[in-house]
Amino acid sequence: MARILTISLNPALDLGIRLPQLTLGTVNRTESTRLDAAGKGVNVARVLVALGHEVAVSGFLGAANDGPFVRAFADMNVEDAFLRVPGETRINAKVAEHDGRVTDINGPGLQVGAKEIRQLLDSLETRASEPEHRPDAVVIAGSLPPGVSADDLAGLIECLQGHGLPVWVDTSGPALQRAIASRPTAVKPNEQELAQWAGEALDSEPARLRAARRLHAEGIDEAVISAGGEGVLWVSRRGAWLATPPEMTVTSTVGAGDTLVAGMLHGVLAGLAPERTLQLATALSAESVRHVGVGDPTAADFHDLQQRTRVRRLDDTAGEHP
Repeated sequence: MARILTISLNPALDLGIRLPQLTLGTVNRTESTRLDAAGKGVNVARVLVALGHEVAVSGFLGAANDGPFVRAFADMNVEDAFLRVPGETRINAKVAEHDGRVTDINGPGLQVGAKEIRQLLDSLETRASEPEHRPDAVVIAGSLPPGVSADDLAGLIECLQGHGLPVWVDTSGPALQRAIASRPTAVKPNEQELAQWAGEALDSEPARLRAARRLHAEGIDEAVISAGGEGVLWVSRRGAWLATPPEMTVTSTVGAGDTLVAGMLHGVLAGLAPERTLQLATALSAESVRHVGVGDPTAADFHDLQQRTRVRRLDDTAGEHP
């Protein structure tokens, strides 16, 4: 399989809380709690390893509380290439209720300076130049910590692209806007994030398709749009495709988008047919929402979930398979 590098500029220790219903201003009793080393890039890495890839993880970690990450990376069997910076990695609380509502309480993250940004760039350039470490693709996922600007993110994308590496990006807000302008290989906004970029409401399939086509036309090779239960839209040189997931009982949507990114990248790197790529990635993302954590490709009913995921082509555009 492929060698992949994931970058989490603003990772977190995720405190997952499960309870029947969150009632503000009172004492709430939990059904379960768990503390996980996380961050979108780390979540993507978990799925990629489960799909058989060799993965390294990088970004910024607080030196004061990196123990859970060190243990998680050993358990995941990934290479730890994170840069340690002074301070503690943030803790994010994710409160999941029985009706599927998830409340995120996220900290800002570590303060990162120009020195650390330069050190990260240097380490990535070294990795890209060494055949034994050079990745086949890079995923940059998650928010930006204090001290890291959208322009810094653009510089990171352009640095990696300058070494001929495919770069997949999953972020939001101004960081997403600036990333798109840098023309990475792929981006995965949800419909709200795509609407912010497009400057118009995208409350229908035709509207989302128009915006996704525009995104692709502006230089994004793989425009992947997630719209929850309404499906996943993918516009690339292979044409325009839409996958509709099976109906699922939602426990937590945390990790679903990260799972989708990993599944799509897996299919593209493995050279799967576009309909197969989108079916696998969408079904794996659907699998993730019925429990806390990312999607599990070894789930006993994963084959059935794929069979229940409907994929259709939205145009007659001719194009070679990846």
